[in-house]
Amino acid sequence: MWSFGWWTTGRDQAAIDLFETVHNAINNGIIPGEISYVFSSREPGESEFNDRLVKMAADCGIPVVSLSAVRFRPDLRKQDREAWRQAYHKEVLINKVKGFPAQVVVLAGYMWVVSPEVCRKLSIINLHPAAPGGPAGTWQEVIWQLLDQKADETGVMMHLVTPELDKGPAVTYCSFSIQGGAWDLLWDQFEHELQRSGIEEIKESFGESQPLFAKIRNEGVKKELPLIVQTIRSLAAGEISIKDSQLYDRTGSKLAGPYDLTDAITVSRFTATR
Repeated sequence: MWSFGWWTTGRDQAAIDLFETVHNAINNGIIPGEISYVFSSREPGESEFNDRLVKMAADCGIPVVSLSAVRFRPDLRKQDREAWRQAYHKEVLINKVKGFPAQVVVLAGYMWVVSPEVCRKLSIINLHPAAPGGPAGTWQEVIWQLLDQKADETGVMMHLVTPELDKGPAVTYCSFSIQGGAWDLLWDQFEHELQRSGIEEIKESFGESQPLFAKIRNEGVKKELPLIVQTIRSLAAGEISIKDSQLYDRTGSKLAGPYDLTDAITVSRFTATR
């Protein structure tokens, strides 16, 4: 059976929601595969949310392994972050996840930058809150850039993790318009605010509560869980595959670009609960 690994830090309720959503999709036959193991960068007692997620996985019969990133050679992490990153993830590869079958690893709220060695040895995918070719950075940085650019559309994507942070090629994505219809009034309001003050002042005054900003964020969040589910489903079903950092279709032909899941997500029964 097609299988994948699940890496998490178990930081918050969203990490639990994500695991539960994907596991339910497996149980319901939507994802024809299995989670072969869960790896957590926290150990028991470090986080209530992580403890709950780990128990949930164990109760589902999924093997769980952990290695505390915070407790792993803290002196080295303080002195040389990159050397620590390599040492930590070498320990993970050799003594924690080696031997588990996994065609792909999903970073699901994993809060540490993985080492180049991990990128070379595993096919790893992660969520990014923008469409391919869109802004880089955190979701906050992405949305402010969209506003500054007066963008027509945005989206979310799953991308391949590479040694260059957030620079890996997109694997799947969905997109949505942020112009026209109900969006126009929000853009008009934003333009009026811009005429009175610059975008930096708007950030200071309104922050994430700025109506257009909040609407874009809300629409993006609605797409995140469905995109993750549909991406894993597409990989498990063999619609797409990743080999040597390249993306292929069902026939084994190399794809020229990422796999568009916009239509699949539009009709998906999954919605974000966060």
